[in-house]
Amino acid sequence: MVSYFPRVGPTQSIGDVMPDVQLPLVAGGGVTLSGRLRERRGAVVLFWSAGCAHCVRYDGYLNSFEQRHPDIALIAVAARRTETIDQIRLTVAERGLDFPLAYGGDAGTATAWIAPQTPRAYLVDRDRALVYRGAIDNYKYETDPAHAAYLEPALNDFRHGRPLARPDTPSFGCAIESVYYLLPKITR
Repeated sequence: MVSYFPRVGPTQSIGDVMPDVQLPLVAGGGVTLSGRLRERRGAVVLFWSAGCAHCVRYDGYLNSFEQRHPDIALIAVAARRTETIDQIRLTVAERGLDFPLAYGGDAGTATAWIAPQTPRAYLVDRDRALVYRGAIDNYKYETDPAHAAYLEPALNDFRHGRPLARPDTPSFGCAIESVYYLLPKITR
C-alpha cells in the first residue's frame, strides 16, 4: 500500500522512556518530572493551553486531580507557542486554577513529547516509561450517555498493575504549533 502522507520525524511507542520535564512553574519556582516522581507511583503530563476551549472543560478535574490520585503526580504544561506567561497567569487567576502548571511556551517540551495539541495526556511510570497517551475522555459530559472516560480507566489499570485496556486514544483540541504561527505577519 502506498501512503500519500508518510510519517516524518520521530515516533513514539507505549513503553518508551519519555524525556524529563524541567520547566518554570507559572506560580514561581520550577518543576522536574523526575523530582515529582520521587515519591509517586507515576505521573500525568498534560499539555494544556489557557486559550483552548477544550482545556477549560477540565479545570475542575485538574484542580482536584492530585487529591483524588495522591500516588500520581500531575504536571500541566502550558505549551502553545503564542501564549505568554503573563496571559497564562491572568487565566490562572480568573479561573481559580491551582494544579501544578509549568510554562513551556517555546513548544520544546511538546515537540520532545510529540504532543500535537491541547489537551493531551501522557501517563508515565516511576521510570518515565510511557503507559498511556491521548485524551482525558471523549469530550462528552459525564451526564451524557455517550460519555467515555479514557484517562481514569488507564489510571485504575495502572494502579492495579493490570495491562491497560486502552493505552492509546486519539486526542483532539487546539494545535500547540501550526504553520499559521510561523507565517510572516503582514503589517501596513
